[in-house]
Amino acid sequence: MTKIFAETNLPTVHGIFRLRAYRSTKTIDPIAMISGYLDREQAVSVRIHSSCLTSEVLGSTKCDCKLQLDASLAYMQQHTGVVIYLQQEGRGIGLSEKIRVYALQEQGYDTIEANEMLGLPVDARLYDDAVSILRDLGIGKVNLLTNNPDKINALSDAGIEVVSRTPITTLIDPHAASYMATKKARMGHLLE
Repeated sequence: MTKIFAETNLPTVHGIFRLRAYRSTKTIDPIAMISGYLDREQAVSVRIHSSCLTSEVLGSTKCDCKLQLDASLAYMQQHTGVVIYLQQEGRGIGLSEKIRVYALQEQGYDTIEANEMLGLPVDARLYDDAVSILRDLGIGKVNLLTNNPDKINALSDAGIEVVSRTPITTLIDPHAASYMATKKARMGHLLE
């Protein structure tokens, strides 16, 4: 179960967001960053974002996670909407395991091969908290900012109508090129 715990305004480099912290019985506290008035009669723009400490805090260029987060926050400031931030590091395997996966990638394995070699799931993320937050906010129809078909399916399966999808397009660092190619070819991500 996911319930609202606290709320405040948060000034950011992208503008001011209404920040809502939730408590979950299953995961580390998810948050929702809300920009502008949410017209629930229309599809609300939503980004479901999984944490990536290595890029968002440490500045890693092995992925495009920070770029996607920044693009989503900027989009929400311009169009209104919600960014739901879930603590699901490394596609749900955790930070320590993610670093082990990185070490195998240095040896030439792709992200999926590395996870499998370590006996880890390719993607262990769950979106129950995101669904609970959307329901708490009274959102039943979304324009989902994503390249990941699993997020579309998770919301649809939970009864949230995905009216449209807005792709997240960012400049890809050369260090992330093979990672992005693997996401497209082997995980079905909708990358252009």
